[in-house]
Amino acid sequence: MREDAGSALTAAARRSLAGTSDPRLRFVMDRLIAHLHAFIRETELTEAEWLRAIQFLTATGQISDDRRQEFILLSDVLGASMLVDEINHPAGGLVTASTVLGPFYRPGARDLPLGASISQDARGEPAVFSGRVLAPGGTPIPGALLDVWETNENGLYEQQDPDQPDMNLRGRFRTDAAGRYTFTGIKPVSYAIPDDGPVGTLLRALGRHPYRPAHIHFIVSAQGYRPLTTHLFVKGDPYLASDAVFATRDALVVDFIRHDTPTEAAAHGVTAPFYTVTYDFVLQPLDTAPAPGGGTAPQSARIKEAQP
Repeated sequence: MREDAGSALTAAARRSLAGTSDPRLRFVMDRLIAHLHAFIRETELTEAEWLRAIQFLTATGQISDDRRQEFILLSDVLGASMLVDEINHPAGGLVTASTVLGPFYRPGARDLPLGASISQDARGEPAVFSGRVLAPGGTPIPGALLDVWETNENGLYEQQDPDQPDMNLRGRFRTDAAGRYTFTGIKPVSYAIPDDGPVGTLLRALGRHPYRPAHIHFIVSAQGYRPLTTHLFVKGDPYLASDAVFATRDALVVDFIRHDTPTEAAAHGVTAPFYTVTYDFVLQPLDTAPAPGGGTAPQSARIKEAQP
């Protein structure tokens, strides 16, 4: 196809943005039109292929509801979610690495006392999580909020599984005066992302597997600091190097230490065998982390319920 094919159309579409009052919106839409048109020209997209793409996106919206967000899943498996995360939360330095929110976060988890269990059905191998929430210099942050969630032993989040209690394996905890937190969950398991919808069809067409390495989710927030959305991954999981959503970070891979002694288990209010995990989260002060484009970080709106 000629390189100038459709160039007048592209120029007209870009000029149509001249009346847009929001400069950031105008810039983003201009780049979207330019790159989308360039993609269509480069691939010489057929009418049938474009219609199929529209039908795919329509199906993605139709399967999404308040318990399943297929568009976030699509963003995740294309690496787009993680790219946005890396741009807005550059890895490195003293702060804890962030990673994707994922499609299964639900606001409204129970506020629980330190040391409580997020498991309502006592399934899975118990795991005791503890550590601190800190500023970059090591100063403890009292009253920081940890919003946590994970799958059950069958690899399903509670909204996917009618046999689990509502809000199972979800909870919110506040750090104590020394910035410490502790709670009981279960040792995470690796699992397949939902592949019974459009995203699963796409993965199979691409010859890709749908598996995520075992992990537990956290949103950690405190007044004066940027909210941190992250995971802790289980060291040794076979899918760490091929996470279906590209979200693994080496700094977030941790040891789950197994304990088999009943007396140790009783001291933690669990049964043997159980696991312990210790991890300190380091938050980034707000005044050191301006968001790209002069606005707030994209995830902030989605997790506003987690703010202290």
